Amino acid sequence: MSGGARQQRVLIVDDEPANIHGLAEALGGSYDLRFATSGERALELAGAVAFDLILLDVVMPGLDGFEVLRRLKELEATRAVPVIFVTSKDDVADEERGFAFGAVDYITKPASAPIVRARVRTHTELKRQRDLLEQRALVDQLTGVANRRGFDEALERRWQAALRERVPLLLMLLDVDHFKQYNDHYGHGAGDDCLRRIGALLGAQFAQPGQLAARVGGEEFALLLPGGDAAQHAQRLLGAVRDLAIPHAHSSAGPRVSISVGAIELIPSEAASPRTLLERADQLLYEAKRAGRARCVAQQAQGAQTFVVTN
Repeated sequence: MSGGARQQRVLIVDDEPANIHGLAEALGGSYDLRFATSGERALELAGAVAFDLILLDVVMPGLDGFEVLRRLKELEATRAVPVIFVTSKDDVADEERGFAFGAVDYITKPASAPIVRARVRTHTELKRQRDLLEQRALVDQLTGVANRRGFDEALERRWQAALRERVPLLLMLLDVDHFKQYNDHYGHGAGDDCLRRIGALLGAQFAQPGQLAARVGGEEFALLLPGGDAAQHAQRLLGAVRDLAIPHAHSSAGPRVSISVGAIELIPSEAASPRTLLERADQLLYEAKRAGRARCVAQQAQGAQTFVVTN
């Protein structure tokens, strides 16, 4: 393992501690191993920790392996985790049933250490490659921040979480002021470099847990943040873009590249939707542009107060 990458996590589920010990010994120190001696505990762990593979015993008291697998496949958080059944049964019908439920492989007890290592290595590597492809599909290739698909998926997830927890969500839409004129004057190569620099700034400034920076259009970006401190975020954002000091000779908003921002903070409700958040942020962004650009117009959840922040 190099470059500081984390060890891949493997959950071993078996009601017999001796079997768990044997599988753990076969895998050595190559993986971050976790253990469960019941189906109920396996589901609890799988819901709390991101695993790369689960080795699952078929015959267990309480929830058997088939039922555990069925429940894993029902949950979005665990649906994509590959599961290898480990069983003492050498029964074709059981294997067929397991594959029908979504198992990726079978290991028969008593498990051979080389077979265990080979199967686990194969399926964790496949999982790593799938995760890498999915991650790349959610990243804007020019700027390195999330792309529109990544933003839309994150917005839906975070809206639902904020709805459950009754906490505010903050969305900031920002547009590079007079970007067409910038491209016309400096050229598209310089325009791309400008967007890269702004994307890098957003990715660095808003990298805390729960914060997401995305490019959602040509020169339009979005920030999805936990609620609170809208004015502080807006002031920091406007100042950081100003401090990039990118010349813009054809902007009515000033001699340097600037941004306009529409920010909306609200507590999600059943009567609204993520589209509500987007539409209101877009309206506030339009108000910021109409008022002279290089500013943020924001609406906070508490008292629906609207305020303006400028450079």
